[in-house]
Amino acid sequence: MNQEIPQSLANGRYTIGPEIGHGGMAEVHLGTDTRLGRKVAIKIMRSDFAEDRTFLARFRREAHSVAMLNNPNIVSIYDTGEEAITDATGTRHLVPYIVMEYVKGQTLRDILKENGPLSIRDAEQIMLGMLNALEYSHRMGIIHRDIKPGNIMISDQGVVKVMDFGIARALDDSATQMTKSQGVVGTAQYLSPEQARGETVDMRSDLYSAGCVLYEMLTGRPPFTGDSPVAIAYQHVSEIATPPSELVPGLPKVWDQVCAKAMAKDKQNRYSTAAEFKRDIMAVMNGGHVMAAAFNPIADFKGQNASSTPSGSDEKPGETTQSFSPLPPEIIPNGPADTQADTQAGQAPVATASPSQSRSAQRARQRKRKKIIIWSCVAGVIALALLIWGIVTLVNRARVVTVSVPAITEEMSATRAEERITAAGLKFQREVDHNSSKPKGVFTHQTPPAGTKVPKGSTVTVWFSGGPVSATVPNVKGMTQAEATTRLKRAGFIVASTSTEDSATVPQDHVTRTDPPIASSQPKGTAVILYISTGRTSVPDVAGKSQDEAQKILSDRGFSITVQPQANSKVAKGQAIGTNPAAGSPVDQKAMITLYISSGPDQVQLPGVSGAQTVGDAMNMLANRGVTVTLSNGTQSDYTNPVVKDQNGNDITNGGTVDKDSTVTISGTKPAQDNSTSDSSKDSKPDTPQQPTEPDQSQNSGANQSQ
Repeated sequence: MNQEIPQSLANGRYTIGPEIGHGGMAEVHLGTDTRLGRKVAIKIMRSDFAEDRTFLARFRREAHSVAMLNNPNIVSIYDTGEEAITDATGTRHLVPYIVMEYVKGQTLRDILKENGPLSIRDAEQIMLGMLNALEYSHRMGIIHRDIKPGNIMISDQGVVKVMDFGIARALDDSATQMTKSQGVVGTAQYLSPEQARGETVDMRSDLYSAGCVLYEMLTGRPPFTGDSPVAIAYQHVSEIATPPSELVPGLPKVWDQVCAKAMAKDKQNRYSTAAEFKRDIMAVMNGGHVMAAAFNPIADFKGQNASSTPSGSDEKPGETTQSFSPLPPEIIPNGPADTQADTQAGQAPVATASPSQSRSAQRARQRKRKKIIIWSCVAGVIALALLIWGIVTLVNRARVVTVSVPAITEEMSATRAEERITAAGLKFQREVDHNSSKPKGVFTHQTPPAGTKVPKGSTVTVWFSGGPVSATVPNVKGMTQAEATTRLKRAGFIVASTSTEDSATVPQDHVTRTDPPIASSQPKGTAVILYISTGRTSVPDVAGKSQDEAQKILSDRGFSITVQPQANSKVAKGQAIGTNPAAGSPVDQKAMITLYISSGPDQVQLPGVSGAQTVGDAMNMLANRGVTVTLSNGTQSDYTNPVVKDQNGNDITNGGTVDKDSTVTISGTKPAQDNSTSDSSKDSKPDTPQQPTEPDQSQNSGANQSQ
């Protein structure tokens, strides 16, 4: 059903861009979260699924649960909702959508299609990331149900991201109807036998699919192929995959055991948890013992066929019609009667001998008959021997009492483990595991594995850690991620994950540091986090430092520097004012930085005031010249002989250059007082009045005039 995709969702919060992927149920578009300003991937479900109310209810419930998943190997779900969409017929539907983390990279499907089989190292790293995601989701109660290369993203930084958690689970309520119509939930090449048969699935179904993905990464092809999905699903139920080492010459046979264990037809014989699967992958990486070594896929297949015939049924041994009920009847193999009828119908007529045949032809036929008789006798003897051997074997097996190997856990001491083994009628043998990273004396693994049926009195070997062997984390700074991973593995460490960070000196996509730190002593097998350079850094703060010091700081970080003088009254001459871009700004490595160095405050030229008669005149001459003019202590504006000094005490009466906005000080000479009147009054005697003489009158007259 074609549907019209809107331009935005959630009242304009999410804008929808070009399509970046699609599947049977949905289309995925690149979008933008306008509120947070980040790129997102938006999955819009097909409108025809919105008509199924059961699907909608389960989808809402599961989308809420999956949104709780928070793991670095799982694509995060940010938001879910429903949007009214109009289809080509004009009908409006409420279509659910999911807003997810946008991962820039490639799907594993595209990588396999482009490059073929992966290297063992790459397959190991991808499996660890995928199993980390499954281990976490299974612990949270979420079963994926559609693990396949198309749902596994490899980011540009090499981080494994598993997508579409919970979508297959949301179809659970519709599974019965879909199975009856011969549509099997999941992708045929990676479908577990129980999914193909329409039975209840659990987390071991995800591990079967993960085993199929591992098989394809190692060989470049899925374990089963066919002309139709139904034919492939039939092979998952009824056939054993070709061992990977037969398809890839030189591939270690331990991978045959791991794949066979993960893809066991019977769920009871598979890895019970993703953690067990992951431990075997890590054991292969470190050259240790794997649980899958004791697994026999042929026995598992025979047991599966035997168990497929119900008790009391009239079906012949080997027929699995009952267990294939979800599969179309046309792919169920014909019985012996049908085969015989087809053979007879297609048999060519036998030619009769003519009387004219030569004697040589008759002798040739006689020799041929003798050979047939001889080989028939030989075949009969072999068949009889096999029959006798089979009867003897069955009789011996009937006499042998088998017991189940008990499970030993890390909480058990060697004494407790021995008690449990001997109580089951088995022999206990203790061994030391010298390649374990666990504390000394802690259980690591056992052979045969727990739950295996063995004859009573058999020996069970149990390994206990000899103590972690310490090693120094090698210096991988400046290496590429691939180089660093190889170096760490050789030193006995495991690369658990990667993260990105800014760096001033380490080139983009190269290692900046590790956690635990480089050169620290750690137990072998410790998981190490690699930090990868983004090629970006930030500008350091050099304000207030000398020019030489500021230039050294910037050049040590690899920046190109341009020095530009700048007047500044608050920063001393020769010191750094700041940079452009400003301190703390994110920039590319080796970016051009402009460094501003203070040239001191601006200068102004003051005129000379030596021609001014009074201090007031001098103040007027210096007004509005860009300086502050003040009077020296006790100086008045009517003082004569003005003297001007700058803020440093230098005499600039005759003019000079000073800092703009600085203060200049003016001082002067106090003018002389006229004392004639006071002297005259002092000479007169009040108690002896006399007439003023003529000279006195002339003196007073002169004083009055001067006044």
